[in-house]
Amino acid sequence: MITSRDNPLLQRARAVREGKIDELMFIEGLRLCEEALISGLTIEAVIYSEEIAQKRRARKFLSALAEVAGRMVSVSEKLLTTISYTKTPQGIVVLASRPPKDSKVLVAAARPELLVVMHSINNPVNVGAIVRTAEAAGATGAIATAKTSDPFSPKALRGAMGSAFRLPIWFKPGFEEMLHWCQQRDIRTICADANGTIDFTKMDWKQPSALILGPESEGFSDEELQAADQTVAIPMEGKVESLNVAVTAGVLLFEAMKQRHAAS
Repeated sequence: MITSRDNPLLQRARAVREGKIDELMFIEGLRLCEEALISGLTIEAVIYSEEIAQKRRARKFLSALAEVAGRMVSVSEKLLTTISYTKTPQGIVVLASRPPKDSKVLVAAARPELLVVMHSINNPVNVGAIVRTAEAAGATGAIATAKTSDPFSPKALRGAMGSAFRLPIWFKPGFEEMLHWCQQRDIRTICADANGTIDFTKMDWKQPSALILGPESEGFSDEELQAADQTVAIPMEGKVESLNVAVTAGVLLFEAMKQRHAAS
């Protein structure tokens, strides 16, 4: 049992939580840690509280973790507070290796590609929600450009609820690099824009497509809109100018899923 907050493992956990160790993820909470185990991630260490170890579900889960984790340590609830990302500690933290994050993760899909591209989206909650929505809508992968919040940060992981462990994500390409990669593979690039030229229900989502979602505050630049193959819009009533970017992702991706299911 660890009794000092200056223990090297706790220091390492804080560094991972703060994004200072690129190869690891800070995963907190029983549900999300269960998703990490199910997803087959390489688990370096497990830090858990004495209290959670007394609960039946957690005790069974800790036994399963013990078979694959590099290290397992228990701490007091007070010490767990010193590394927790949340205001109220969730009882367990897992340090796990990140999934691969280069373009090679986006291997050719068995069905026409449906990619979601997050460009300059700096709110990790939205990033996590988009990743979760993308998996639910049958997307084959995601791309988070260089100016987008880290999809493997603690806050984004909480929003994705395990989807970031399963959905292939290419992280940190430049916007032009992403476009070129799609063009080489005959994947249509489509910017979601309030002034888009095509109604989202009129768009043919059955062919290989990359839906590009931009920053809510500024939107796409004129150059970015012109560089994409097409722009798509969601018609709205009232005085609302735009939707939250995660909501936009849901509307468009589930329309794509509906069309793809109808065609199969």
